[in-house]
Amino acid sequence: MGFLSGSVTFQRYRITEDPTGEFDEGHLEILKKHVCGKSSGNNYETPGVGFSGGSHLLDTDFSFEKNVIGQAMHFGVRIDSCQIPSPIKRAWMHQALAGVVADNPGSKPTKAQRTEAKEAVEDRCAQEAEKGNFQKLSEVSVLWDAVADTIYLGSTSEKTSEMVLGLLERAFGIEVSKVTCGTIAGEIAEELGLNAQLFSIAPTAFNADATGNVVWWNGMSENYDYLGNEFLLWLWWHWETNSNVIQLADHSEVSGMFARSLSLDCPEGEHGKDSISSESPVALPEAALAVKMGKLPRKAGLTLVRNDLQFDFALQSEMFSVGSARIRAADESATVSHELVDRVAHVRELADTIDYLFQAFCEKRLGQPWTSELKKVQKWLGSETPLRRQKAA
Repeated sequence: MGFLSGSVTFQRYRITEDPTGEFDEGHLEILKKHVCGKSSGNNYETPGVGFSGGSHLLDTDFSFEKNVIGQAMHFGVRIDSCQIPSPIKRAWMHQALAGVVADNPGSKPTKAQRTEAKEAVEDRCAQEAEKGNFQKLSEVSVLWDAVADTIYLGSTSEKTSEMVLGLLERAFGIEVSKVTCGTIAGEIAEELGLNAQLFSIAPTAFNADATGNVVWWNGMSENYDYLGNEFLLWLWWHWETNSNVIQLADHSEVSGMFARSLSLDCPEGEHGKDSISSESPVALPEAALAVKMGKLPRKAGLTLVRNDLQFDFALQSEMFSVGSARIRAADESATVSHELVDRVAHVRELADTIDYLFQAFCEKRLGQPWTSELKKVQKWLGSETPLRRQKAA
């Protein structure tokens, strides 16, 4: 059921152009027109991509009652491909080579003969695909949210996302843009009138010997995805030294903690990576040592509580993709409704909570308080407090 039950993984895409209007039977007709399983031909070279009903891999039924949930539409995109195992392709290659040197037993195949054998194997792969052999079916869940003008895509794979979004754009005539930490920073700066401050910033050198270089940042002037690394470090510092409760711009508050997992990397590309799994990874001495060495968080397990909902998930810092998110009532005696409309609202609220929390950071990062805030973070990194605190615990 994708977004409608169980844990949720997604990457967000903002809808920048949508000629289709409110959800109606016309949307369902488009889904039916491009239903999965219609592709024919060589799925070995080009996977077949089509819409599914969203309930399971073989679901090809669509209805307004089933697929339209309030102001959202839920469905699947199925990808049909031919994936021939490498050992079988190698075996075919050996057979093909044996055939081309059959007239000269014991001789080694020439370069031309190897090319001929390789082409023969590719032809055989295409023939197997035509027959429907070695077929692999996979499905990606899609939640199209008209309230937030956002498409939640149940995959963080770049290649898979391209195929799914390509189908959506062709079928519905929509245009989308990927939501990353940097694009959210741009939206926040626009809303708060801080564009000039955003345009002038550069990666922060948190440690005395740091250069501010970030090897996973491409250095493009409009790419601010590195703010995600700084955001997670700022959260770590804030929850460690101030309070685990942060006031948000909508006058709500969120409490949080790092939990389950933490991945850190050296922005200079010199000291390698650390992956820590623990009930509270930041409580371990090796985590404190890593940030003291200048490493930055790339991915972290977080637990956030806001508006009586608890969100447990993993956040990738640059892409702001969400992994294995569980949504439940903050009060164990309460229950979270699993009505589909509520479920969609909870997914939307998870995304809003992340964005509001990031906005609390951006208000500091892009404003005058950042200089004093940075000094506090640097002092925290340079002190022995995190290590001593964890040893005492």
